[in-house]
Amino acid sequence: MRNVTLDGGAGVRLSGLVAEPAAGRVPRAVVVALHGSGMRAGYFDSRARPGMSLLDLGSRLGYTVLAPDRPGYGDSAAALPEGQDLAGQTATLRSALADFAGRQPVGAGFFLLAHSAGGRLALSAAAEKDWPARLIGLDISGLGSAFAVEPDQLPGAGRPGAWRRHWGALRLYPPVAFRLGQRLVAPVPAVEAGESLLWPGTYPELAARVRVPVRFTFAEDEQWWRTDEEALGSLLAPLAAPRVVVDRQPDAGHNISLGWAARTYHLRALAFLEECLLAREAAPPRRRQGT
Repeated sequence: MRNVTLDGGAGVRLSGLVAEPAAGRVPRAVVVALHGSGMRAGYFDSRARPGMSLLDLGSRLGYTVLAPDRPGYGDSAAALPEGQDLAGQTATLRSALADFAGRQPVGAGFFLLAHSAGGRLALSAAAEKDWPARLIGLDISGLGSAFAVEPDQLPGAGRPGAWRRHWGALRLYPPVAFRLGQRLVAPVPAVEAGESLLWPGTYPELAARVRVPVRFTFAEDEQWWRTDEEALGSLLAPLAAPRVVVDRQPDAGHNISLGWAARTYHLRALAFLEECLLAREAAPPRRRQGT
C-alpha cells in the first residue's frame, strides 16, 4: 500500500491510498473505494486486526484497490473548504480516475465500492451516460433512500450526529477500532452536509439512469436508514440496473469496514465483483447488424 495523489481537474488534487497486485501482475480490475461523510480513505484500511483491510485483501486477490479522499477531504480540503455538490464530486472523480487510468493498468475497468455518502457519489457516477462502458458495477453499504431519523438528527457541518448511530453496538468492533478511528474522522464539508437532506428526493432520478449491476448491503445494526420491506421496495423500484442485490450483514454496525465483519463484507463485495466479471465473460456475442 502507498499514498497516491490524483488530478481531479480544475486545480483540485485528491489524496488517497492505493494497493496493487504483486509486481508484474496486471490487475483484473480496479476497485475504487469511496468513504462516507466525516471519514477519510483510511476507512477501508483498518489495522485493528489482521485481515480487516480492503486494500490488503483486494490486492492479494489480484485487484488494484484505489481509495481516494473524496473532494473536500484530505489534501483537497484546503482548495475546497466547503466541499462540492454531487455533480461537482462526480466530475472530480471522473477526472481523477482518468488520471489514474492514464498512468496505471485498470484491467476490466472500475468497480465502485462505496460506503454511506460515498454511495451517493457512486450512483451519480453510474448515472453518467459515458461511464458505464468502463464501469463494472457498484457495491454500496450503509445507504438507503428513506431516513430512519429526523432531518435535524443527521450528521452535518459542525454536527457529527449521534456517535452510537454511526457505530452501533460496541461488541461489533475490536476495542482498538475506536482509538484508530479517531485518526480517520474529518469535518463534513458544508455543501455535502446540505445535500444529505435532499437525498430521498434526488435518488429516484439518479437510480433511473444506472445501467450497471448494483448491490446494497445493510448492517444488522444499521440506524441511519430504514430497511423494512416498504423502504427497500422504494429503494429498488426506480433502479434501471440489469441486476440488483440487497444483502444483510450480520454482526455489523453502520461502519462495517471498521468492525469484526469487515473481512466478511469485503469478501462478499469482491464476490459480487467476480459475478459481474463472469456475467461479462459469459454474455452471448452481440448479433451483427443485418444478420
